[in-house]
Amino acid sequence: MATEEINGAAICYTDSGGDGLPVVLSHGFLMDQSMFGAQMAALAPRFRVITWDQRGHGGTAAPGPFTYWDSARDLLGLLDRLAIRVAVLGGMSQGGFVSLRAALLAPERARALVLIDTQAGTEDPATRPAYEEMHRIWTEQGPQPVQEAVASIILGSGQWDDWYAKWAAIEPSQATLGFRCLMDRDDITGRLGEITCPALILHGSEDAAIPLARAQELRDRLGGPATLEVIDGGSHASNVTRPDQVNARIEAFLGSLPG
Repeated sequence: MATEEINGAAICYTDSGGDGLPVVLSHGFLMDQSMFGAQMAALAPRFRVITWDQRGHGGTAAPGPFTYWDSARDLLGLLDRLAIRVAVLGGMSQGGFVSLRAALLAPERARALVLIDTQAGTEDPATRPAYEEMHRIWTEQGPQPVQEAVASIILGSGQWDDWYAKWAAIEPSQATLGFRCLMDRDDITGRLGEITCPALILHGSEDAAIPLARAQELRDRLGGPATLEVIDGGSHASNVTRPDQVNARIEAFLGSLPG
C-alpha cells in the first residue's frame, strides 16, 4: 500500500498497475480497501485496479468532520496523483455514495459506474434511532457489545473475527466522524439524471441495510444506460459474501464497454 497527501488527508491506497482500463473500488462504512480482495484478484490481470481507504477508515485518518463530497474530491484527487484521466468508479454502499458524487463533480472522468448495494438517498428515518443507539454503545463501551449486530447488517451470518479485530482498533473519534458523515449525508436522488455514463447496479438479495427498491430507483433515475442484477444470497456486502457472482458480472460489464 502507498499513501498520498490529498486535500489535507493522507490517503492510503493500492494500485495494481498495468495498462488496462482503470477501475477504482471504494469500500463501505466500517470497512476498508481489503474488502475488495477477491475483486482485485479477479480483475487485476486484465484491468488496472485501485482500492483505497476513505477518511476515518483503514489506514486513512480523518483530520476533522467531512462529507461524502469531500471523499469524492479525495477520489478525484487520487486519480490526479496517479495520472488517470478517466476511470470506472465502483463502490459498495458508502463507496457508492462517493462514486455517485464523484460522477456529479466530474462527469467527464467517469467511464462507467459499478454500484454495489448502495443508493442515492438519506438514511431511512425508521432505522436512524437504532443506528444512533448502536453508535452510542460503540463509543462508550467499544464495538464488542454491538459487533455481532453490526456484522449481521453489513456481512450477514458467518464468523467475522478479522473484521471484529479491525473494528476494535478504530479510534472512537474516527468512528464518530465516519458515522456522522454517513447519517447526515444529503439526498442526491434528484440529480441522478445528470449522470449519463453506463452503470452496473448489483444488489444482494439478502441485503439487510438497503432495500432492493433503492437499487431499482437508481436504475430508473440514472441518466445513462443502467442494468440491475440481483446477487442471489448476497448480504449488504455482497462482493464479500458472494464474490464469484459479483466478479463474473463486473468482468462481463467491463468487457462490454466500448473502446
